[in-house]
Amino acid sequence: MRALYAEYLATLAPDRLALLARYSFVDVAHKVVGVGSVGTRALVVLLESGDGEPLLLQIKHASESVLERYLGKSPLDHHGQRVVLGTQAMQASGDPFLGWSSGRDHEYFLRQLKDFKGAIEPEMLDASALRGYGRVCGAVLARAHARAGDASLIGGYLGSGDEFDEAIAQFAMAYRQINNHDYDLVAEAHRT
Repeated sequence: MRALYAEYLATLAPDRLALLARYSFVDVAHKVVGVGSVGTRALVVLLESGDGEPLLLQIKHASESVLERYLGKSPLDHHGQRVVLGTQAMQASGDPFLGWSSGRDHEYFLRQLKDFKGAIEPEMLDASALRGYGRVCGAVLARAHARAGDASLIGGYLGSGDEFDEAIAQFAMAYRQINNHDYDLVAEAHRT
């Protein structure tokens, strides 16, 4: 674990290293992961400052990208590094402790553990709030794509008209029908 942590520290910027130098290793534990991460290894590391302030880091297995099957091997040699660089490219405000490391034939990325998951139930929103929610989701997704790609190239492709917007709206409505159909099939299978 100490070698994994030392390798992780080498991936961080000097200001992050100075901050983490105030903390000492206390303990490590396995973390139960959600459905999307079943089969991957996740750990939680407890660090503590000299004055007893805790800091939790998550160590999460970084496997090959699902795109490698179609696009070939990533130009990056380390899957954890690929996850970190992709995350940093897409997020407007990122995790200051995001880094990567290796251990026992696996590659990992590390981040601060913040388990503040929440959900909005769209069916509970009135029409105005739902439109606002859709605008915010669209803006966040657009920002992520603009940060990860060539913004002027994307803008040129999309153009200034409503054609792309209309195509996405039509796709969403058609996909809604597929989702509803799939849900009905699962619900029927559950009843029988």
